[in-house]
Amino acid sequence: MRPPKRIRRRAKSLVLLGLCAVAVLLMLVPLASILYECFLNGAGAITPAFFLKNPPPPCNPTAGTTCPVGGVQDAILGTLLLVGLASLIALPVGILGGIYLSEFQDRPLARPARFLADVMTGIPSIVIGVFVFGIFYFFAQEGWITTFSVISGYTGAVALAVIMIPVVARTCEEALRLVPVSLREASLALGIPRHRTILRIVLSSGRGGVITGALLAVARAGGETAPLLLTAGFTTGSIAGLSGWTPALPVLIYQFASAQYPNTTQLAWGAALILVLMMLLISVGARLALRNKFGGRSA
Repeated sequence: MRPPKRIRRRAKSLVLLGLCAVAVLLMLVPLASILYECFLNGAGAITPAFFLKNPPPPCNPTAGTTCPVGGVQDAILGTLLLVGLASLIALPVGILGGIYLSEFQDRPLARPARFLADVMTGIPSIVIGVFVFGIFYFFAQEGWITTFSVISGYTGAVALAVIMIPVVARTCEEALRLVPVSLREASLALGIPRHRTILRIVLSSGRGGVITGALLAVARAGGETAPLLLTAGFTTGSIAGLSGWTPALPVLIYQFASAQYPNTTQLAWGAALILVLMMLLISVGARLALRNKFGGRSA
């Protein structure tokens, strides 16, 4: 005798719910592993000197001697400057591009722009670094900028912005397309101009997805290494602003982890921990700010 239909539906629901729970756990395993390794190997490097000093020379300790203790002060500052300037460039352009792709789908440039954004999302970041480096090198050859500015924080920020723009544009487009058409029609029926409808109704309703896309782009830019090797350079000395070589945490991790000296390896693990925590705090802080401002969940 077959079980009642209600029991079969409930059994299928429980099976699918269990599969979803297993999928979530499998998704969390890599994240938990990364956090565990960073805390295990990098927590010992987090001291006041870590935030107040620059990296020491590479050193192998011998009997009766100890290696100097240093930090990654300028690398943290350089990362904040690079990602901050890249965000100032990329977020407005990406959000406006996402609005265009979502709200003006019938325009001639919409389909080519969407295709270009998809292609740019899949381009390796080192190719973008070479492209931006080539542009700045051309500017230097023409005499528009100094040769010293070819490898600088400004070049690195532009490279990161190029990486961020398609990510922001496509995620913003998808978030705004989830807003019901009825909201747009109701607003327009009330006589509200289209630009105010987009800004006040559509963009406000899809703000959660837009913020999520922006955070994804910031997180990706914050962890990029290859384009910064070609554009921003790396130095263990004091940072001279974005007009010269600008150290960043991802490049420092790459350089120090491959050096295989005990003191620099520990700094690399500490820098990895700080980089992960920075991205985590940005995400959590933005979520809390949105929830407090709008009095609800941000999606």
